Amino acid sequence: MADTAEPEVQIDNDKTRVTIWRFSPGASTGFHRHEYDYVIVPLAPGPLRQVFADGSATVAELEPGTSYFRQAGVEHDVVYDGETPFAFVEIEFK
Repeated sequence: MADTAEPEVQIDNDKTRVTIWRFSPGASTGFHRHEYDYVIVPLAPGPLRQVFADGSATVAELEPGTSYFRQAGVEHDVVYDGETPFAFVEIEFK
């Protein structure tokens, strides 16, 4: 069984939640649904696979500091397919 990614909530107030997610090789977040719009800021390079409820998947090669935005409602499991530790910051807008 793969490891679970480790979240560390750094800020959680009435407007914003900031979480750093740390992944070992093969770790995943587990299937979840995003309640809020959010931005991801990768802290290291690496391949991140998103697996959706219908079984389809996409892989993105993330680069440190190259952020991306997603709207609320995304449902997926996020799996790190790299060989070294990986992390990103997730910023949710409540």
